[in-house]
Amino acid sequence: MRLSAQQAEAIHHLARELGGPLARVRLFGSRLDDSARGGDLDLLLELPDPVDNPALLSARVAARVSRLMQGRRVDVVLAAPNLKHLAIHDIAIKEGVLL
Repeated sequence: MRLSAQQAEAIHHLARELGGPLARVRLFGSRLDDSARGGDLDLLLELPDPVDNPALLSARVAARVSRLMQGRRVDVVLAAPNLKHLAIHDIAIKEGVLL
């Protein structure tokens, strides 16, 4: 996993700050490959409660994490009871690592 322990902890903290105390965040995609270089950060934010404005929440998380990662591009996928479950959710859950 190409994140330091401090970065992983900071992302975990941001997820709970913005998504609530029960929010969970997973890293998935190219950042899990230690032999790769570069690449964006792909995150799955799992929320136990419905989300009123998913686009705004996703954008806020992406912006805060991007600042934390010195401007690196961040993609955030949300999973919540009121949101449609897509194939990307299955991939992120199967291959992702909880932070």
